[in-house]
Amino acid sequence: MYKLVLPLALAAALPCHAQAQTPPFAIAAPGPMKTDAPAMPLLAPTMAPGQPSSTPLNQAAPAGAPLLLAGALARVLQANPDLRAGVHEIKAQAGAVMQAGVAPNPELATLVEDARESTRTTTVQLNVPIELGGKRAARVNAAQLGQDAAGAELALRRNAVLATARAAFYDVLAAQQRLHIANASLALADGALAAASKRVLAGKNSPVDETRARIAAASVKLDLAQAGGELAGAKNRLAALWGGSGHDIGHVDGQLGHLPAQPTLPHLMAQLDAAPALRLAQTELARRQALAQVERAGRVPDLTVSIGAKRDGQAGRNQAVFGLAIPLPLFDRNQGKLHEALQRGEKARVELDGARARLTSELAQAHDALAVAREQARLLNDDILPGAQSAYEAARTGFEYGKFALIDVIDAQRTLLQARLQYLRALADAHRAAADIDSILGAQGAPQTVE
Repeated sequence: MYKLVLPLALAAALPCHAQAQTPPFAIAAPGPMKTDAPAMPLLAPTMAPGQPSSTPLNQAAPAGAPLLLAGALARVLQANPDLRAGVHEIKAQAGAVMQAGVAPNPELATLVEDARESTRTTTVQLNVPIELGGKRAARVNAAQLGQDAAGAELALRRNAVLATARAAFYDVLAAQQRLHIANASLALADGALAAASKRVLAGKNSPVDETRARIAAASVKLDLAQAGGELAGAKNRLAALWGGSGHDIGHVDGQLGHLPAQPTLPHLMAQLDAAPALRLAQTELARRQALAQVERAGRVPDLTVSIGAKRDGQAGRNQAVFGLAIPLPLFDRNQGKLHEALQRGEKARVELDGARARLTSELAQAHDALAVAREQARLLNDDILPGAQSAYEAARTGFEYGKFALIDVIDAQRTLLQARLQYLRALADAHRAAADIDSILGAQGAPQTVE
């Protein structure tokens, strides 16, 4: 008599709190069916004995070592093209600040009257423009706010990229576990096919049962191919965040069963004012207001002071020349540009209100998605998985004793596999929802499980 060990990955009681680790357990299923199929755990072991649980962000993983979440985030921070582009934008804005504080250049002018040398008059003068109305200070303020906006945009982009990297990392973990389950399912299906073939040869079952078992094994092979494709796609999506290829990623280690925390919605809403997207919108509003001040200062005419010398060839003497010029704002009072700047400021104010409403809705949706995913994981682990496991064991044992048909075993095995895949999806959805919260709130969002 042989026992088929089918361990479930997580304990029956899954507490819904931050980083609740649930160790795997095994159920020994009595029954006389002989099979060489390996155990079919829900979650494969993710950490080798003695493997450290964390790697510093600035320390590269050894060649061939499993990829941890910390290592993936380090690669993203170091090589993500969007983040590198944002750094260059901040440096470019520093040049804009420098240029805004520069005074206008003076003008050297010369004037020659009469082509005859004896009666020629030559004037050389230096025209110095003097800005009035606080134009330079207004320009510098607007340029500095432009640099602040570039920094806020980089912080927003950094948050979004890191949150995407977290979600992609857990997607790779889930795809990796699905591939492991598909391999174990194929071994079980092959074992069931071998058992059905023996019973058909012994005349205990109809050849239809062998055909059904063969079809079930072929279906599991399709699932295995699909799982392999999903794993390759998940690795490509993760590696694309640092400009790499999925082929560069080997085995990924992490704790998929460590569910993220479930903060209360009022606690999350209290942090919304510090969200990177709102900080960017607020900075953009301040920049638009500063640009309006620049245009308002542009309504004040600038003064041009001239000083020079005049050579009178006929009289044979030099004369000092002084001048003062000021535009008369009769037609162009910069009214159009000021109106445009004011309206763009109002537009930025409306966009700030819209961003606040949008983020409030997205935060509530992410909070609800996290709660639903955690509840699904709890129900699957507490009720559905144990029931599917028991049903499969009962069907398999009953088939060995002639109480059930092979189709009952196949259906029970398919139900168990689907429940395990649903559990994997629930875990991945929980981490994805927590990553969405982090993307909205930034570093002050829901805490994440980081090795």
